[in-house]
Amino acid sequence: MTGYQVIEIGALDEWRGHFGGFDEARSRDGRRVVDHELTMQYIGLTANALEPGEEAGYWHTHSKVEELYVFLEGRGQMGLDDDVVEVGPGTVIRVGQGTWRTWRALPDSPAQLRWLCIRAGGEELPHLPDDGSRNPDKPMPWADVSAS
Repeated sequence: MTGYQVIEIGALDEWRGHFGGFDEARSRDGRRVVDHELTMQYIGLTANALEPGEEAGYWHTHSKVEELYVFLEGRGQMGLDDDVVEVGPGTVIRVGQGTWRTWRALPDSPAQLRWLCIRAGGEELPHLPDDGSRNPDKPMPWADVSAS
């Protein structure tokens, strides 16, 4: 087995065609649990799309997992405890443990509200990565391709 895997989740306008969730009772159109398709150890990922006016319909929180929401298209709102935050392309929201969250696409959103939700738990990350290494002597794989 290799140390990497590749899947295609499709272009943004294809995300609504996904149907999934963490169990059948919580599955819905516009959700793909990517970490159920890849061998993920420390992070999780869902790709999400809501139609204008559609909402999650529930609040949720985590006691161990931290989530990062990266909004890519459309306009919406996130409920975060007692606050409501406007979201759209380029909005990135970190939600820590114990924070209640929900979301919706605004009724007048110009497109589906599309976002990635990245989940992680476990050890706190160091400020600077302390487990990496570089190899400046290893040739780039595309060096010969551009010469042809």
